[in-house]
Amino acid sequence: MMTTTELAQVLFTTALQPSDDLSPYAVREAVTERLCACGGEPALCAALVAQEAGDHPETYVRRMRWALGAVADAYQLAAA
Repeated sequence: MMTTTELAQVLFTTALQPSDDLSPYAVREAVTERLCACGGEPALCAALVAQEAGDHPETYVRRMRWALGAVADAYQLAAA
């Protein structure tokens, strides 16, 4: 089972945007697709997050907060 932080790192690396009208299902689907693209290795997605944080520190915090909230909502509903 992945943690909320790991799921958020995977979501962070997707093309989804905070301005998109996203359902919990869409968030979970995007995370699953991206994780598969990373060979099932959350560490590969985490490396992409680190690179993005270095390249665009001005947007990193805002996007990571969004990703954390989006996965918390999406996976809380999935577990209910």
